[in-house]
Amino acid sequence: MFKLMNRTEFHQMFNTTGPVVTPVIHVLDVAQTSKNIDIALNAGVAGVFLINHDFPVEPFLPIVRTIRERYPDVWLGLNFLAVNGEHAFPVLGELHKEGCPIDAYWADDACIDEHAAAEDQTQAIKIQQVRESCGWDGFYLGGTCFKKQREVSPEYYGLSASLATHFMDAVCTSGYATGIEAETGKIEVFREHIGERVLALASGISPDNASTYSDVDCFMVATGINLEGDFYNIDTHRLAQLMAITREIGEARDRGTQ
Repeated sequence: MFKLMNRTEFHQMFNTTGPVVTPVIHVLDVAQTSKNIDIALNAGVAGVFLINHDFPVEPFLPIVRTIRERYPDVWLGLNFLAVNGEHAFPVLGELHKEGCPIDAYWADDACIDEHAAAEDQTQAIKIQQVRESCGWDGFYLGGTCFKKQREVSPEYYGLSASLATHFMDAVCTSGYATGIEAETGKIEVFREHIGERVLALASGISPDNASTYSDVDCFMVATGINLEGDFYNIDTHRLAQLMAITREIGEARDRGTQ
């Protein structure tokens, strides 16, 4: 069974105490993806996620393979749109066998059932079993009370977050839609109920509001750092602003003021 990571180990992995910034690149082709990875790396990000927002997984994979060849040392995560771990992890296992290692997978839906006990999480347990047998041993971020999934009543946020800690390295939540910031109360509830486990946020983060999410461990950000009105390309200036804010948060944590 996998040893799931805590937040101290997560921050040590990236040698930072502030939120780890991992831009999410909505992939069009190799050239566009490479351009945005270069921008992200020049800004000092910890890694990047690639997502196939505009086409199926099958045509996405050749792009992933080429990107891994071009950037062999980059911390590279994937999101197969609307594909949970049960179906994604075997693909990642095959990529690994081919010599295309993927560092992380972010699933929009970790399949947590707030109406069942931890031992009765049928779908999440199945995903866990597939993960353990597929030959891929990367970092798993699972969407919990996540945008565009089955709506979960706010009264169950805490329980859902707590249940999620049994099945993934990072509990990942969001606002109610792409580009919409999460309510700070929701984040507070999640932090309270996951304790020292990793908390990732995947919508609505921008240089304008990042400081209000200082207790989040990982910022998975696209819209908030992209060029105005552009779904596909990073704004160098906005990303630099966000990186500066996360460094300030880290410095405050180091001083014990956050």
